[in-house]
Amino acid sequence: MGPRRPAARPPEPRALDWVAALLVAQLAFVAFLPALRAEFVLWDDDTNFLKNTAWRGLGWAELEWMFTTPHKGQWIPLTWITLGFDYLLWGLEPRGFHLTSLVFHAANAALVYAVARRLLARALPDGGEALRLGAGLAALLFALHPLRVESVAWVTERRDVVSGFFYLLAVLAYLGARRRLALGAFALGLLAKAIVVSLPVVLLLLDVWPLRRLRWADLRQAPWRVPALREKVPFVLLAAAGAASAVWAMAAGSGLTAPASLGLADRLAISFYSTAFYLWKSLLPVGLAPLYELPIPFDPWGWPNLLAAAVVLALSALALLAARRQPAFPAAWAAYLVILLPVVGIVHNGPQIAADRYTYLATLPWALLAGGGAVVLARRLGARPGGRARVGGLAALAAAVVLALGALAWRQTYVWRDSETLWRHALRVSPSAIAHNNVAVLRSDENRWEEVLAHAEAALRLKPAFAEPHAAAGAALDRLGRTPEAIAHFQEALRSNPRLPAAWNHWGVALGRRGELDEALTLFRRALELYPDYADAHHNMGVALERQGKLAEARAAYARARAIRAAQER
Repeated sequence: MGPRRPAARPPEPRALDWVAALLVAQLAFVAFLPALRAEFVLWDDDTNFLKNTAWRGLGWAELEWMFTTPHKGQWIPLTWITLGFDYLLWGLEPRGFHLTSLVFHAANAALVYAVARRLLARALPDGGEALRLGAGLAALLFALHPLRVESVAWVTERRDVVSGFFYLLAVLAYLGARRRLALGAFALGLLAKAIVVSLPVVLLLLDVWPLRRLRWADLRQAPWRVPALREKVPFVLLAAAGAASAVWAMAAGSGLTAPASLGLADRLAISFYSTAFYLWKSLLPVGLAPLYELPIPFDPWGWPNLLAAAVVLALSALALLAARRQPAFPAAWAAYLVILLPVVGIVHNGPQIAADRYTYLATLPWALLAGGGAVVLARRLGARPGGRARVGGLAALAAAVVLALGALAWRQTYVWRDSETLWRHALRVSPSAIAHNNVAVLRSDENRWEEVLAHAEAALRLKPAFAEPHAAAGAALDRLGRTPEAIAHFQEALRSNPRLPAAWNHWGVALGRRGELDEALTLFRRALELYPDYADAHHNMGVALERQGKLAEARAAYARARAIRAAQER
């Protein structure tokens, strides 16, 4: 008989963690696979990528634009670099862009596992092997939740997954006492999207619980005498710079809502509503939409806003009462509020009252709390008679929840496959003026003018001063032979937004049909002052010039239109 083989050594704990993190990443990747079949959609993708050529590549001209231009109210140079790299690899093939976003999200799922593993070990030092399962549950609850779909399946929101990657990397480095790496990752996160400005406060919350590096008594001392406070100074300085860049970019893009249009009561009501809304959608993630439109006029005293305020205040009171005996919930609640603060509505930006994408990092504390709660519950159930069966039941319940979330995420990802599907879905679950307007735009591309008019009028019933559907209604009425009504809509559109190129262009077309060519050319030139790369306006100018017999000028206008279209399609 030959010599016995030595018994196989059990895997090292670190190796098991690597395996678990990779498994979580793979599951996150699989859950969002339908995104690889998605197109660019008529929801900023068109103006960010298809009509904008400045970002395409990584040459000096493109890099200068990325670092100096606040495009549409966002200064996100690192995100643009990832997109420019995609363009070099894939051209304008959307599959490649979606693949990169999906890889980032899968990596983020693995990072959440690593962060959860460290935090749960500090919070529950006697958790044993259950800690690994709790960390896996936390990572899967984060990664597979349908609220993640908007950030993953919408190319415009590449900034969420990139900034999230560096945010999580910074937290992981901080937990490993690698402060320089944490600071560098934070700086990169700010270059991807300034939403990560909350990191210094979140690190302080972690110092309180579960790291226990900072006590309430320390806050009464001079900050430079407390290491946990002193070491945050570089993070705070970076956060201040990031916040300043965000305000500058939003102001440059006219994204900030004027204080006169939303008062303090309005902003507080929006903040309470969105804070409660994300909790509700985290628990019941159905009826998700690309836009939850801020109603105009807005009533801060409406019952949904009052109910939301009551929920938020009640949970805040509960967190204060539990702060000493059960610090996990207060820490999660505080982190949730802090991460949400930049987008919760105090500084309002955009037409939405809430948005799924804002939960990408904000609801992470709840996933971590659920993972820790599962560990505690498993230990308690295991200590009772018949504990193994009870723990098995708990594991089955957790698996069922994860599978249900993954199935919902898979289905929700299909909503983003193309513009038609996206906005048809939006009209079913959350009708809005913007949804109707975007369907009108889609119908205009198909020359279905009766439907264009119907959707434009539906948008105007919801939002009478909305310039874009006035322009769409005018274009439809002109095609339907109702030119005087069309011109009235163009004038109304320009009263609401004098800087809307489409309204000037369509008005010019209407005048051109009536033979008023000089007036039409004036309107086309105005459209081109606002948007020099407006191919349709160049073409329409060529038509008017040709009708005037100015053939050389007409040929130049046609050539410019062709060149712009060719550049946008490359």
